[in-house]
Amino acid sequence: MAVYNPKSLKAEEFIHDGEILATIEYAEANKNNIELIDEILEKARPKKDGNGLVCKGLTHREASVLLACDIPEKVEEIYKIAEEIKLAFYGNRIVMFAPLYLSNYCVNGCLYCPYHFKNKHITRKKLTQEEVKAEVIALQDMGHKRLAIEAGEDPVNNPIEYILECIKTIYSINHKNGAIRRVNVNIAATTVENYRKLKDAGIGTYILFQETYHKESYLKLHPTGPKHDYDYHTEAMDRAMEGGIDDVGLGVLFGLETYKYEFAGLIMHAEHLEAVHGVGPHTISVPRLKRADDIDPDEFDNSLADDKFEKIIACIRLAVPYTGMIISTRENEKVRERVLRLGISQISGGSRTSVGGYTEEERPHDSEQFDVSDQRSLDEVVKWLMDNGHIPSFCTACYREGRTGDRFMSFCKSGQILNFCHPNALMTLTEYLVDYASEETKRVGFALIEKELEKIPRERTKEIAKEHIEDIKNSNSRDFRF
Repeated sequence: MAVYNPKSLKAEEFIHDGEILATIEYAEANKNNIELIDEILEKARPKKDGNGLVCKGLTHREASVLLACDIPEKVEEIYKIAEEIKLAFYGNRIVMFAPLYLSNYCVNGCLYCPYHFKNKHITRKKLTQEEVKAEVIALQDMGHKRLAIEAGEDPVNNPIEYILECIKTIYSINHKNGAIRRVNVNIAATTVENYRKLKDAGIGTYILFQETYHKESYLKLHPTGPKHDYDYHTEAMDRAMEGGIDDVGLGVLFGLETYKYEFAGLIMHAEHLEAVHGVGPHTISVPRLKRADDIDPDEFDNSLADDKFEKIIACIRLAVPYTGMIISTRENEKVRERVLRLGISQISGGSRTSVGGYTEEERPHDSEQFDVSDQRSLDEVVKWLMDNGHIPSFCTACYREGRTGDRFMSFCKSGQILNFCHPNALMTLTEYLVDYASEETKRVGFALIEKELEKIPRERTKEIAKEHIEDIKNSNSRDFRF
């Protein structure tokens, strides 16, 4: 019988059903234990040491107690500490990205995804390299610098060679002042050898959503296809790291199983990566099940209300303080605005979830993976962020300067990341404003940059940033970075 062991490489031992159930029971028994809750909150709070602010994070049991707690003043304290942590390590910067769907051919039978192989009326598409180029140019013309490429699992139509060819094409395209500087990859679990190939291709983060950590539910939701193998899927991040990819992104699809189970499993997975590889996930995504072509979320009985969703995000931020958090256009403007302060550090803008969608004048719906709730343009999202006091960042410098994996985390934990990220965000925002923004967005943006420059603590860094910003405004010089 499996025994819980975060250092194990076996899925059923580091994501241990008995430990999760015991954690949920423990959290329920202690959800009104004020003394324990205060102790956990104190542990989570950022504290000063000789190098600046530090955070200890929380175990999956401690974080689950906070998630279960429904004492209003304590919940408010959770939110307040989440905001403190977010500002301490990520400031008011929000990294921008867009998904790029390469192919919706898929051999899996996932019951929550319209790409499942039994869906005979969805339009199946696979981009040629010329079509990839056209999509990338369309994204560059919007102002994007960072993409997350997506493809269904199909060894015939979407082999690793096709993905690698697409990555090479994406990186090769320089259009006007546009260039994609970071390609993150969200494709099916694969082999160590294939992860090495992705690493050699220069990818940023490898992203793979677990969908659900509950094994029995997982097997029912994935009745056919290679994704049916729970262990192979759940152990994918270990193979990715063995293949040299040190930035990996976790996520579950909230709504498939009870949120308390998924939350505990997600934090346990992060703990496992830290215990085995010395570095936790680079990002955690928090998608919720949404309506799609032949998918009705009402058929699933674990839907998640907005207030619970916000609390989950805040508790993740307390548990894994240094990990980036991503929210997509699955969520509407109102929800996205509320959760930005609670821990989200990356959002998509102007997204289309259909294959070939960016070159279409009207948003196509015949090959979408899910309904997009926030349908604003990138320019509208950028201005909205700035109006709310955030700095939209198109920065990819850490990846390109080798600040990945444990090196990124060490910079982040020491607070040094602020000396890079703030000026880099302002310089890349300047690029966006000069090259792509509407006049009103420019007006708001340049005023914000002028104010934010004064917050750079090092005078020399501030002066260099100002010089680079002037160069960007007055010439075609681009891609300055610290």
